[in-house]
Amino acid sequence: MKPLEQRLTWCASFIEEALERRLSGNILAMESPMTQAMRYAVLGGGKRIRAFLTIEFCCMFGGVPEDAADYACAMEMVHGYSLVHDDLPCMDNDDMRRGMPSCHKKFGETVALLAGDALLTQAFYCIGNHDAKESYAANSLAVRALSRCAGALGMCAGQQMDLAMDAQDYDTLKTLHRLKTGALMEAACLLGFYAAKGEPDVNIEKNLETYAQNLGLAFQIIDDLLDVNSTEEVLGKPVGSDAKNGKCTVLKFLTEEEAFEEARRLSQEASALFADYKNSDSICQLPMYLLNRKK
Repeated sequence: MKPLEQRLTWCASFIEEALERRLSGNILAMESPMTQAMRYAVLGGGKRIRAFLTIEFCCMFGGVPEDAADYACAMEMVHGYSLVHDDLPCMDNDDMRRGMPSCHKKFGETVALLAGDALLTQAFYCIGNHDAKESYAANSLAVRALSRCAGALGMCAGQQMDLAMDAQDYDTLKTLHRLKTGALMEAACLLGFYAAKGEPDVNIEKNLETYAQNLGLAFQIIDDLLDVNSTEEVLGKPVGSDAKNGKCTVLKFLTEEEAFEEARRLSQEASALFADYKNSDSICQLPMYLLNRKK
């Protein structure tokens, strides 16, 4: 196993344990279908890319994984909530997620909706509960970044665009992906930096945002390609769902070869942004690794 793959595997295990502690019966007030659905939606699978970004940027800027654990868990909770809601019949109406029944198929639409809401709010509890040196300043920055990137100025705006329109040009589609996918990755990168430093830096934040947006757009391009070229067994969810739901993808504007080259360019640019930083190997290798993923 290559060093990056080892690091990803380690991080997934680290975050799984951290999430388990933060979603245990002692933390949540009572056991219920909703709390069961929350754990079902977040535990036991997924790439943990957003948590990985938070952990790795924290380490790159001088912190240790434990410094970023609360923030990384918050990222996974917000991501989990977005997937629960994205799968609902009123959104993408997908029955499978990560090779298992989606949350609403397992628990019903009402419980899934509540579980998603609860995961979103639990994420901000995780940030507020972070207690370390200079944590008040870091927590304030983290809340501001995550609420901006996950809400009406970020991911939710992207989802609204996805539901409401058929992009007539590639620039509009890129804006949709910048909001729906890139914004949450942007939050993950920023939260890692804040966990380590606890204060803003305009130049570093700009590079973090560029890295995340390039990574997010490349990630979405590969998603679009996998949706037509992969299988349900490999992806763990239905293929062809974009066409079924009438969604506009990059393949409306680019051939498969052009789309992959666009993703390659974005990934290479992201990889170069932090090449001069100490302990940046994982950050620099991740874009090219995700470019060649199979699921």
